[in-house]
Amino acid sequence: MLEVKSPWNNETVGTVKTHNSSEIENIVQEACRISVHKGEDFPPKERINVLKSLIKIIQENTQSLAELATSEGGKPITDSIIEIKRGAEGVESCIEVLKSESGSVIPMNINEASSNRIAFTQKEPIGVVLAISAFNHPFNLIIHQVIPAIAVGCPVIVKPAEDTPLSCLKIVEMLYEAGLPKNRCLFVMPENLELATKLVSDERIDFFSFIGSSKVGWFLRSKLAPGTRCSLEHGGMAPTFITKNSDLDLCAKSIARGGFYHAGQVCVSVQRIYLSKNVSDSFIDKFKEEVKKVNLGDPMDKKTVVGPLIRNSEIKRVDQWVSESLKNGSKLILGGKVLSECTYDKTIILNPKKEDKISQFEIFGPVVTINEYDDLEKAIDDANSVNVSFQTSIFTNQINELLQFYAKINASSVFHNDHTAFRVDWMPFAGLKNSGHGTGGIKYSMHDMQIDKMLVLRK
Repeated sequence: MLEVKSPWNNETVGTVKTHNSSEIENIVQEACRISVHKGEDFPPKERINVLKSLIKIIQENTQSLAELATSEGGKPITDSIIEIKRGAEGVESCIEVLKSESGSVIPMNINEASSNRIAFTQKEPIGVVLAISAFNHPFNLIIHQVIPAIAVGCPVIVKPAEDTPLSCLKIVEMLYEAGLPKNRCLFVMPENLELATKLVSDERIDFFSFIGSSKVGWFLRSKLAPGTRCSLEHGGMAPTFITKNSDLDLCAKSIARGGFYHAGQVCVSVQRIYLSKNVSDSFIDKFKEEVKKVNLGDPMDKKTVVGPLIRNSEIKRVDQWVSESLKNGSKLILGGKVLSECTYDKTIILNPKKEDKISQFEIFGPVVTINEYDDLEKAIDDANSVNVSFQTSIFTNQINELLQFYAKINASSVFHNDHTAFRVDWMPFAGLKNSGHGTGGIKYSMHDMQIDKMLVLRK
């Protein structure tokens, strides 16, 4: 039995049954038994009815679902409420894709070889989906991985993060309540790492969806059986650029949110600010004051923006990285200290060395660095030098700077006059380099979980 504890006060908030080898084998066998029907036993109209019912259940229980997510994951309650509402919208997006996406007609009769033929494709579920998820958005990440599979007709086996399994279990329960056959969504919590790895490498898994650290993600990808498709979503070190042509008040307010929301435990939260020296002093003064306004404390308090880190060990790691950078000559603008066993102060560091861990790796904590620059192009080169690439942004009122930046920066998404953590669930969400493989987002996950099956008719 797995005991789930609050990262804020270490109180037990629930327990989850773990699964042994034979139980996991039964789960995989059941998913395989269902997958051979290719969704014909659960047609789209029935899937849509289940998803509509699920939306209603989520909307009726928004507050309690948010409290559950906050209790196990530590995300401030106000943001958890937003997350639950996004989850309901994500389910709605799956319905919209089902109603609008289809196969295509393949041109025939355009040469001798294709004469007297008609060809088209239709969508077919890829097979058994295995979804392994992360802790930081315990409700919405599960929605993004599980609901697309259900929508396209795939049986799905879901393993949430061990820190935050309760929201996932609740989603599975709500799906059953909404009318989903129980063998179409199967919860699993392997009792040890060896069993989890064995599950990932099972040749009966047709599609593997992973959200979590790059170290674990790439390791698990190396264990996939030949033929298993996958999508990996890892982290980044989201760079935000501020030029001399920026609205500094907008910059300060936006980045104070984008850098410290959920204590920086977001894969696209602002970690690196590249700041033009022409406006450095003015921006730093404004930014420091905005960050001071950001409330840190009990995640159940509606005013809290920065809550606890997921584990006490993360506090120690973040502090070690900050201390290393300061010893190497960077300047502390704000914070830089452990506040309790579960919280770290909102921290701003100026001009860290390039070799510092904080300049090379995702910190996943409430820490933002500022890197002053004279030359925008050289600053872009520096931002591109790390082995992760995800979302980025630039604050400027000059179209030439924006277009120069867009052309040269390594990123899958570029935002103008906004922070890097912007996201709506119907847009593509893709990590490049070590940041991931494939494209996330409701629509794109549904595409990945289907094949285009062609039929060529001869007259």
